[in-house]
Amino acid sequence: MKIITWNCNMAYRNKAQFILAFQPDIVVVQECESPERLKFADDLPEPTDMIWHGENPHKGVGVFAYNGYKLKIHRSHNPDLKTIIPIKVTGGDRDFLLFAVWANNPQEKKFQYVGQIWKAVHHYERLLKRNPSIWAGDFNSNAIWDKPKREGNHTHLVKFLADRKIHSVYHQHYKQQHGLEAHPTYFLYRHQDKPYHMDYCFASMHFESEHVEVGTYEDWRNHSDHKPLIVRFKYMWRHCRHFYY
Repeated sequence: MKIITWNCNMAYRNKAQFILAFQPDIVVVQECESPERLKFADDLPEPTDMIWHGENPHKGVGVFAYNGYKLKIHRSHNPDLKTIIPIKVTGGDRDFLLFAVWANNPQEKKFQYVGQIWKAVHHYERLLKRNPSIWAGDFNSNAIWDKPKREGNHTHLVKFLADRKIHSVYHQHYKQQHGLEAHPTYFLYRHQDKPYHMDYCFASMHFESEHVEVGTYEDWRNHSDHKPLIVRFKYMWRHCRHFYY
């Protein structure tokens, strides 16, 4: 199973071909226009399912499934957590929960970015305890921006998830420490000398990644200020006999 997350910097309809060239099963796209504005080129494969969520029709979160995968927003979805969408994924070898993430809530200053995810992992904690899950998206966060006295910074989030055996596949694959990443996923104002790592894919112990790739500045600078994070998983499903939704 291959999952890609990418903040497309709007107008995904004109950029989808660059992502679909990687033949993903699921694509999580931040700053994606609403379905009413999406019209893909005729030579591109149609998704087997899609979900879009957001308040601005030009910039929301789009999730696209291919190769028979199906998507359904989980009944426990809390729309006040912007924009983090729990999705039940079916149609593959096993069902699992995908949390599509674009952490961005300008109205809640104290919890504007990573704070939204911090609140979300607590809100959905019961689901995390008993279900295979993947968190993929633009977290707008990195350990370098930690405010030590503020509850729910990036390091607190990483530890909370790790205590539940949910880890960043990029950091495991490349043996990186949070805050010291060698592969940036974002270039401020598209300037190569302003690199940051702020897009992630966290997966529970039920999954094992076999390939992790971050797009390069040269390949993606004309399309977005973010680079795609591409993950190919094996199906392991260790210690998981039942699913609770």
